[in-house]
Amino acid sequence: MRIVFMGTPEFSVPVLDALAGAGHEIAAVYCQPPRPAGRGRKDRPSPVQARAEALGLPVRHPPTLKTPEAQAEFAALRADVAVVVAYGLILPQAVLDAPARGCLNIHASLLPRWRGAAPIHRAIMAGDSETGICIMQMEAGLDTGPVLMRRSVRIAAADTTGRLHDRLSVMGAAMIVEALERLDELVPRAQPPDGVTYAAKIDKAEARIDWTRPAAEVDRKIRGLSPFPGAWAEIGGERVKLLASQLADGSGPPGTVLDDGLAIACGTGAVRPTRLQRAGKAAQDVATFLRGWPVARGARL
Repeated sequence: MRIVFMGTPEFSVPVLDALAGAGHEIAAVYCQPPRPAGRGRKDRPSPVQARAEALGLPVRHPPTLKTPEAQAEFAALRADVAVVVAYGLILPQAVLDAPARGCLNIHASLLPRWRGAAPIHRAIMAGDSETGICIMQMEAGLDTGPVLMRRSVRIAAADTTGRLHDRLSVMGAAMIVEALERLDELVPRAQPPDGVTYAAKIDKAEARIDWTRPAAEVDRKIRGLSPFPGAWAEIGGERVKLLASQLADGSGPPGTVLDDGLAIACGTGAVRPTRLQRAGKAAQDVATFLRGWPVARGARL
């Protein structure tokens, strides 16, 4: 098929590779414009732009698709289908209608649960036992379109958003290739009206840990916000990111260190961070962290 690909972050890169590897003609790649990054704050292309250029594909990054000019340029590509995954812009109706077979979205949840911007983070933070990928026909509403394919995956007790992100990205890449091969036989199924939830964009203000919350909730927040933006707590007056954790035995006043292995009391139960990162330093497992910066039993976070 002749495809327009629309995606921006690392999650989208395996999908672009899979489409190119399957022999589809990629007429253009749409992604977000380069953004300032790094210490020098120089413009850095998105992961999708970097990969598309390496593949020799034409790249476009218009700031909006709402103008008649942008919509005419898109329509002029005469695509059979647009494949959209974590693009970052709302598609106006004129863009949705332009490809002959419409626009297909790869969404990282079991719709209608977790429509919106941060489905992987929210699934872990909510304690969901499973999530998955849906291939959806796009329409004007936010992730409201009918679903062509859906597959689930279990959320393990140690999963972080980073680990689950990687599994779902690979799954989505395989599914969209299959969906395009079977497009004539797949039956779109409307999403049920019950069970709709919204995965609001992650706000950095959410990242500070409240030790008065139950241990299970704290553990899910640590894993759900890892690696970005990273849940954090103050240890010895310094902000430290907690990037992985597990439930631990013990109890005490919330925020109290309970043993020499950094088990920390919560409102009920306790959590042990297993991977931590000080500002400007590399992430470390808890044993290495404590060798360089011991935290005494009885300390309060």
